[in-house]
Amino acid sequence: MGEAEGKSASSGPELAEDERLSKGSPSSPFRRRDFSLFWAAGAIDGLGTCASSLFLPLILLGAGYSSGLAGLVASVALVSGLVVSPIAGVFADRLPRKPMMYTAALVAAGATGTVFVTVALGHVVLVHILVAAVVEQAASATYGAAASGTIRRLVPPGEYPRAIGYLQARDQAVQIVGPTLGGVLYQMARWVPLLADAVSFLLVAVLSRAIRADLTPEREGPAASFTRELAEGLRFVWAEPFLRFVVVWTAGINALLGALYFHAVFASHAEGASPSSIGLILTLAGVGGLLGALAAPWLVRRLPATRIVTGASWAMVPTAAGLAFASQTWTYGLLLSGVSLIVPSVAVVLQTRAVLVTPDRLLARMGTVLGTAGQGVAVLAPVLAGVLVAAYGGRSVALGCAAAFAGLALYATARSALVVREAP
Repeated sequence: MGEAEGKSASSGPELAEDERLSKGSPSSPFRRRDFSLFWAAGAIDGLGTCASSLFLPLILLGAGYSSGLAGLVASVALVSGLVVSPIAGVFADRLPRKPMMYTAALVAAGATGTVFVTVALGHVVLVHILVAAVVEQAASATYGAAASGTIRRLVPPGEYPRAIGYLQARDQAVQIVGPTLGGVLYQMARWVPLLADAVSFLLVAVLSRAIRADLTPEREGPAASFTRELAEGLRFVWAEPFLRFVVVWTAGINALLGALYFHAVFASHAEGASPSSIGLILTLAGVGGLLGALAAPWLVRRLPATRIVTGASWAMVPTAAGLAFASQTWTYGLLLSGVSLIVPSVAVVLQTRAVLVTPDRLLARMGTVLGTAGQGVAVLAPVLAGVLVAAYGGRSVALGCAAAFAGLALYATARSALVVREAP
């Protein structure tokens, strides 16, 4: 923990650590009951959320509210989740994590269930929808904070890369299947996606409650004040050179990927692409992310971590630049799919080592700090992409993103020694 940032990547202990993680364990994480329950809970949660959240604005529009108010509800709900996440991280490092998980799921089920009832009865009230959405996002953030500290208790270190890769593949698959499922349910009736979301939260609570592993965080002495523990998590992330690198890289990648996605959507729309064609862009990107997540554990076992991080960072530069000269919808989709294919391997490397360098008593706070930093920057991507495309054109935005990717790749190359540091 006290090693210098510029420590060489060639020292014996670090290479031994890198080799141990690359080889991993021959056992599949799915052979472990608790990991399977955790994975299934996340899949059900994601499907339910995708099935309802994408169509909640349509429900408000159908009730006669303006698009501005519908967008405001969605934005306020997202921001509430970002605000609650680091706060929940402090409690997730204080309290037993499993009760936090299933209690948060039950609260989210109750909030979503009230919206389902009002929509089914035809009494949609904006204030109620807003409050319910905020409560649901806050509960989901609390569940996520508690869940971020569980991986160490569910699988041994040798299985971290494969387990994290499976979790990423799950999330990518949900992003592909969820909107389609939501569309099918919405065609049945406006309230069906909301009912599915409420039921999914109940199932998540049941699966979380069924986990047998002790998820209670380790403590060192009596609990300090809330503000001191919140500050401790922030200080730990900032003081640890590798975690500082993860914050910068993740925030940069999230912002640039978000800008590229919305650049492709806006540019395609300006060229007269149909909604179905624009949907194809996002579908191809999702498929690329899924394939990348499935391949990530295999790559991590066979390639040095530094080569994955630096190689992937540089590979995104020409891919982003190619978007500046794309003219067909399928070209946008294939290029974004290529970027999405690259990112998961880096994420598996960084998340695995972040878990290894973080004490158990700080896992949830570390996870929420990294997550909030990445998501907070990504929230601005749609607005910035829209403004920049309108002001400078799609080609300039894509070339600007390529230049930013090059800067991020230079940073990753300069800090590559941090990736193979020996875990404490």
